[in-house]
Amino acid sequence: MTSKVTYLGDLRTSSIHVQSGNEIISDAPLDNNGKGEAFSPTDTVANALASCMMTVMGIKARDMNIDLKGSTAAVTKIMNAEPRRIGVIEVTFEMEGTDDQKNITILERTAMTCPVFMSLNTEIEKKITFNWK
Repeated sequence: MTSKVTYLGDLRTSSIHVQSGNEIISDAPLDNNGKGEAFSPTDTVANALASCMMTVMGIKARDMNIDLKGSTAAVTKIMNAEPRRIGVIEVTFEMEGTDDQKNITILERTAMTCPVFMSLNTEIEKKITFNWK
């Protein structure tokens, strides 16, 4: 088992990661009857894309002796109304670690093969931008 999800009431859940015991609270968003006081389930999907892309780049960068520490990603999720689902995920990376174009190309291509990217429905538009410092 990967996680255990408990419904807390008031459109809120607690997800416990079994191996570590870490907890994620989710809340329904304001535009869907919720309080918007925590990540919504669709927020976590969008965030997972950026986190996964950053992680696989980190693995590849480590193999290339490049330190990406301090890199960030800004995530924007845009919902479609009919049917209600994620329509667009925008991720803008502000990357540290290299200015070598060959290394940049390798890392960006690596990011685009992360498991979350590959698992998302192809109808979800993914707008990915990399800004290297």
